[in-house]
Amino acid sequence: MLESLPLKAVLWDLDGVIVDSFDGHFRAWARLFAELDEPFTLEDFTRTFGMNNRGIFKTLLKRELPEEEFRQLSDRKEEYFRDGIRGRVVGLPGVRDWLQCFDSMGLKQAVGSSAPQENIDVLLKELGLSQWFSALVAGASIPGKPDPAVFLRAAELLGVQPAECLVIEDAVAGVEAAKRAGMRCLAVCTTNPAEKLQKADRVVADLTHLTMEMLTELAG
Repeated sequence: MLESLPLKAVLWDLDGVIVDSFDGHFRAWARLFAELDEPFTLEDFTRTFGMNNRGIFKTLLKRELPEEEFRQLSDRKEEYFRDGIRGRVVGLPGVRDWLQCFDSMGLKQAVGSSAPQENIDVLLKELGLSQWFSALVAGASIPGKPDPAVFLRAAELLGVQPAECLVIEDAVAGVEAAKRAGMRCLAVCTTNPAEKLQKADRVVADLTHLTMEMLTELAG
């Protein structure tokens, strides 16, 4: 059965899919926006979760930042995040089991995240999961989700076609990016309620609820 699945790769989002980093990112953004004397709410954070920093700044500040200012503020926010998350990284339910399962099925695996490379490296090292991934794509320096660039780059690095990929996402922007890339998408409700993720091909509460039957249907 597994050999017959028209699926060759699984592309994982990171924040909210592999790791519970919601509070860490929220605290880092709240600290930065307080220093800028700009409003920042939990609602602001939730609706921009999954975007890269450029997209978040543009959405919340309603303007494009000059490049130097953007880089300085973005770097400061990520330093706050990494300093706050070390030693507190929590993997999400079912992730390790499915990483092992996908590997045993011969599926290639990659991370396609809006985060900068430094964040990806820190989080995967803290969780001890780096060995499962053949490619890591950081979306901080390319067009951010909902643009499909991150996932298309991951497929390219793995040497597979978009239609042969399953994306696992938690964010509205990420689901849209997966579908725009021509990929199948499994959404988990770790950040958003199911009703906001209906563009995905399947929605589950978390990966402990994913079954082989569901995977076969997704592979189609």
